[in-house]
Amino acid sequence: MSDRTRAPEPTAQQIGGLWAQFKASGSPRAREGLILHYSPLVKFVAGRVGVGLPRSVEQSDLISYGMFGLIDAIDKFEPERNIKFETYAVNRIKGAILDELRALDWVPRSVRARAREIQRSLDELEHRLKRSATEDELAAHMGLPVDTLQTQLGEIAGLGFVALDELIDPGERGSATLGDLLADPRAAEPGGSFEQQETRYFLTDAINRLPERERLVITLYYYEGLTLAEIGDVLGVTESRICQIHTKSVMSLRNRMIEPGTG
Repeated sequence: MSDRTRAPEPTAQQIGGLWAQFKASGSPRAREGLILHYSPLVKFVAGRVGVGLPRSVEQSDLISYGMFGLIDAIDKFEPERNIKFETYAVNRIKGAILDELRALDWVPRSVRARAREIQRSLDELEHRLKRSATEDELAAHMGLPVDTLQTQLGEIAGLGFVALDELIDPGERGSATLGDLLADPRAAEPGGSFEQQETRYFLTDAINRLPERERLVITLYYYEGLTLAEIGDVLGVTESRICQIHTKSVMSLRNRMIEPGTG
């Protein structure tokens, strides 16, 4: 379809009208209009969640899972709460995708066991050092060559992206995940609890304590919105290497969020 025949993007006023119509009468036509307008959010979230997942996990499946989250977000959104819909919807879309991934139990047991071993070793080392450990230090602690550790981190890279939203008990974090807090410090619901504010503080502090390259990867990915490939170009390394660095940084963040007073 050419630019001359493509339908123009609806204005903010038109979208506001759809919201008003849908919330006032439950209009199916208005609901469909909102789903169509916000559907690109699903592709965006599915693309970011899908990075590092096995090839057996189809992008189209992630989009399908995410659509249920978008529809749920539209049905439950309350415009009068003065929170940006896109922020609210991303939480719901991501949650729907992650719920389905967990239900599929797609991660091989050997990979889970390796992830637990690395996480446990990193926890021991960082507890002893009272700071974030480098890859070289972790490899030495585990008795592995650095390249072997990096290969293992690459194998569990998919776990790393999912695990970022599991750093604290879901029952304690409300609707905003830590990945959302990284992407948007305002992602927590308005009037959020003291626990949510404390979580944001500890997360920021934990990021600042990461080794420089890990901190940079987290910042570029979650704050600047760069893809892994783009970050690789910036740092002069491969996309797979960025996956490894991200996985290691997630594990360090997890340790610090579990025991925020250490380090």
